[in-house]
This record gives sequence, structure tokens and C-alpha cells, in this order.
Amino acid sequence: MNIAVLSGKGGTGKTTVSTNLALALKANYIDCDVEEPNGFLFLKPDIKETKDVLVEYPFIDDSKCTSCGECAQVCQFNALAKVKDNILLFEKLCHSCGACEIICKSEAINYRKRETGKIEKGLLGDINCSRGVLNISEPMAVPIIKELLQELSKDNNLIDCPPGTSCNVVNALKYANGAILVTEPTEFGLHDMKMALELVKMFNIPFGIIINKDDGKYNLVKKYCKEKNINIIGTIPYSKDIAIGYSKGDILYNNLDHKHIFDELCARTKEVLQWS
Repeated sequence: MNIAVLSGKGGTGKTTVSTNLALALKANYIDCDVEEPNGFLFLKPDIKETKDVLVEYPFIDDSKCTSCGECAQVCQFNALAKVKDNILLFEKLCHSCGACEIICKSEAINYRKRETGKIEKGLLGDINCSRGVLNISEPMAVPIIKELLQELSKDNNLIDCPPGTSCNVVNALKYANGAILVTEPTEFGLHDMKMALELVKMFNIPFGIIINKDDGKYNLVKKYCKEKNINIIGTIPYSKDIAIGYSKGDILYNNLDHKHIFDELCARTKEVLQWS
């Protein structure tokens, strides 16, 4: 089963839930937050393999190019532009769709490849860990996310999604059989959780909510979930000890004072997401 862990906003504790719940569930961990892949800072797997992620981009042969501008007209992503008698290429905007190559009557365009990031794979005991790392200054994370998720194990996998509700999250959710939304009991947390809920509902998969930094009171998130009949998987208490452990890069599941929290979340996750 593939479980996606997401949040409508950053800073809710998504990676805290993902890393610790992967251990509790004995599931493989896949970090798709390729712009800030910090899950390995906590799990510290033994990295066994590193692979470059390559994307295609158009190369223009100036000796054949007639500067007709049709390639720029057909490009939906503004990766090509005609400026006077020149065709300018903005390679980092290219989505490798191939339209420019097809439309070029002078056959002046072909495709080359360039590195956009890396995929790292490692082991933590019996758990496979993998993450994507987007190169600095690269604007598009989707190619790395797709490459990262193409060869998912047939075992149970926990997918640590990027924050927010962008196309990065959409491409990660495509592989999920269930979803966990991590939020916090604040107005901002509730607002962005609602957006994430609408996204998850589009995929018609079972989902539940985990509330981080919970003070044990009947808060606005619990009220909303009750009104909308949304399953709350569980809560993580608002705790100074947990915050200190997180700041040190500790795995909370290895601490006997906190292990029971994630064991309970594990059991409830299997119930809510119809684990099979």
C-alpha cells in the first residue's frame, strides 16, 4: 500500500509524521519534498546508490535555423522566444514536450539532456529509504518526483509529499492508495488543510487527519472534522520535549516516552485507510 503524507502548508510536522510513522508501519520511506528533502536528516540511512536525473531540452542548430519563429509560437511554456532574427532558449522552462522539434520545417531542433537533480537510495535496517534532491536554481521538481516514484516497491511505502497543493503534490498523489493530512490547530492550519482536502478528494482515496502540536482541547480543526465527518487518525501533543528532540534531528519513535504516540497512530492509520 502506498500512503501519501501531505500538508496544505509547510511547518505542520509532515516530515516528523512521515519518518516516525514509516518506522512504526515498517514501510519504505520516499521523500518527494525534493526542494527540501530533510527526511534523511532524521532517518540517517546508509546511502547505497546515487542516480542523476536527466531531462531533455531543445538544441538549436544555427546553421539550419531560419528564425521563422514557429517553434516559439508552439511552445506553451515560453521556453523559446523570437527576438528580432534570433531564437532564444530558456532551457529551465522547457517541459520536454517535443512540439518545437516536430514543427521545425528546417529540422534545426533536436534534443539533448542535462542534469536537473539526483535520486539517493539507502537502507535503514530492513527499510528502504529514497529521496530526490533538486539542483540549486532548478525551477521544476516534477521530473525528479516522477523518476523517484516510477519504481516503487510492492511492499508498503510511505510517500513524504512536498508541502502545499501544487503540481508537485499532485504528481506524488497519483501513486497513492491512501493519504494522511498533517495539520496544526490554527487558523492558517485549518485554511490550508481545507485546500489539501479538496485535492485528496479528487483522487477518491481514503484519507485521515493527524493534528500536530495538539493541546488536548476541542479546537477549530477537531470542530471542522466533526462537522464534515472527517476521520481524525490521531494527535501529536504540544510538547517541549518533542520540539527539542526534533531540533536535534532525533527520531521520536526511538524514544520510549514518545514511541507509543506513533504506535497508536500506526494502528489507527491501518483502520482509517483500510489497510490491506
